[in-house]
Amino acid sequence: MQFARMGGTGLQVSRLCLGTMTMGAQADEAAAHAMLDACADAGVNFIDTADVYPLGARDADKGETERIVGRWLRGRREDFVLATKGGSAMGPRPWDVGNSRKHLLAAIDASLHRLGTDYVDLYQLHRDDEATPLDETLEALDTIVRSGRARYVGVSNVSAWRIARAIGRAEALRLVRPVTVQPRYNLLFRQFERDLLPMCRQEGLAVLCYNPLAGGLLTGKHRDLAAPDAASRYGGGQAATMYKNRYWHEREFAAVTAFVEIAAQAGLAPARLAVAWVLAQPGVTCAIIGASRAEQLPDVLAAVQTPLDDALLASLHGISREFRLGDAPR
Repeated sequence: MQFARMGGTGLQVSRLCLGTMTMGAQADEAAAHAMLDACADAGVNFIDTADVYPLGARDADKGETERIVGRWLRGRREDFVLATKGGSAMGPRPWDVGNSRKHLLAAIDASLHRLGTDYVDLYQLHRDDEATPLDETLEALDTIVRSGRARYVGVSNVSAWRIARAIGRAEALRLVRPVTVQPRYNLLFRQFERDLLPMCRQEGLAVLCYNPLAGGLLTGKHRDLAAPDAASRYGGGQAATMYKNRYWHEREFAAVTAFVEIAAQAGLAPARLAVAWVLAQPGVTCAIIGASRAEQLPDVLAAVQTPLDDALLASLHGISREFRLGDAPR
């Protein structure tokens, strides 16, 4: 396994991080623990979860993923870097969602209880909340770190200008500042490169990329636009709707067809090549990998040991540059 420094911190994390969104939904506890075992055996020391997982769960079932991860971590908590996220809707009350002080302080305590630990290494805002004053959110995150409930804080799904403003306000108020950004990034979604990635590099922020396989589309297993596999992330429910809106379109399928051909010519499994491409991009700290069963993991785990030459990178850029917002295909 390869390791990288987490942004401007002194913390070293594996360049692959296990994402856990499927655990408790597509993957039951036994399957989830098998995936955690496989990643641990491969040297992955970084686990990412969220209080709202599994995605699409009823209020009563939210947090089950954290419970599954917490039960697996018993007796080995100190061997892993543990990240979770808060800010999503966790109940019916108006203060059960968002980045207010009230919600975030309640959310971190609930996450720690479910995870069976007294701290997380990284606590992240799951999404932006423009209805809450930014200073209030930053003060809540500062409280979380200074109380020992988290070692570092970060953000996910937040625009570049808002992150830049948060950093500026944190510095002005002498509060703990975000040290990580978790963006969606893959060959079919490259908008992140235009402003967010340069900002992260300038500010020394770690970049933890989620969705490197585009919900499984870049594995090449989905070949028919009209008929998604019922067992896949495109097969049904809230997650399927989200993934279809993101990727289930003719131009994405055309790019995947070209990508699978390139992977075959390179002698690489498509999943391995897709993750290796993310890891090869300058400024990327790690790729967050996910699966529904352990048998899907070997190809993506091998990506960290897969250097890509300039010609292969150029081919991949050629079939995907249109997915950088504003870049026309050539």
